[in-house]
Amino acid sequence: MKLEEWRMMGADLQDRLRLPTYPVAIKYIKESSAIPTEAIRPSHGNQKWSICQAFTYARRWGWTTAMTVEENFCVPASAMHKWIDVSDEDFIESQVRQGWHLDQASERARFEFARRAFAGGKAEKAAQYRGLVSSPLHNTLVEPDTVLIFGDGSHLTHIVHALCYDYKSPVVSAFEGFGESCLKGGLLPFITGRPQVVIPGMGDRVFAGIGDNEVGIGLPGAILPRVMAQLFKTGGRQNMGQPVKTLLPMGLTESITPGFQFLKEKTEQDKAG
Repeated sequence: MKLEEWRMMGADLQDRLRLPTYPVAIKYIKESSAIPTEAIRPSHGNQKWSICQAFTYARRWGWTTAMTVEENFCVPASAMHKWIDVSDEDFIESQVRQGWHLDQASERARFEFARRAFAGGKAEKAAQYRGLVSSPLHNTLVEPDTVLIFGDGSHLTHIVHALCYDYKSPVVSAFEGFGESCLKGGLLPFITGRPQVVIPGMGDRVFAGIGDNEVGIGLPGAILPRVMAQLFKTGGRQNMGQPVKTLLPMGLTESITPGFQFLKEKTEQDKAG
């Protein structure tokens, strides 16, 4: 698919869903030579970023951003992406020192669960890559491996409905409050080919400024055309639409509250008197 087709889908998606920020095209790269010359990198300002910060610059500022493993200060994310060679034991120990979970046994259980539930044997696919490019989809400079979309609960409901309309891509996600946007929003849809719902975690909120009411979803880029074709089809004329069509209460009268009833009776008395 040509870049212009991706851009048209990005603009259409934002317009139809009335999204508050741009959908993000994410491309995983093996070499720095794959980075568009227009991309903004943390090293341009002698800085490092986290991956979730790169996504925020793309979806809120409209920047095409790029970062390699050397530009990522979030070492656990580099380890999860297989951009660096870290033993399982050292990764577990690093997380124990963070204090995220009760004890080492809890951290080990978390690690084993994540390996089975999130990636299975497909994690090694990520080891071929050493960075990523993120670009606002409506103006993307890269063909996306993953499309990351943030919004509120109603936006995600529409996207999940579209994914499940033909039931070819039912959404199954597990949550733990860490690595949500970088791992589940970006990497896992790419390496597994399955969509993932994102409930932003600690780093997302502290580093990347993701709002209290924002949630997200990561889609393998290849299934976005099907999502667009099936958007708002669930329920036919009953579809809740965007903005959401709610059922307003019917059959109400002035007796609904004492104050309403008092003023109604008072005006009727004044008219009669």
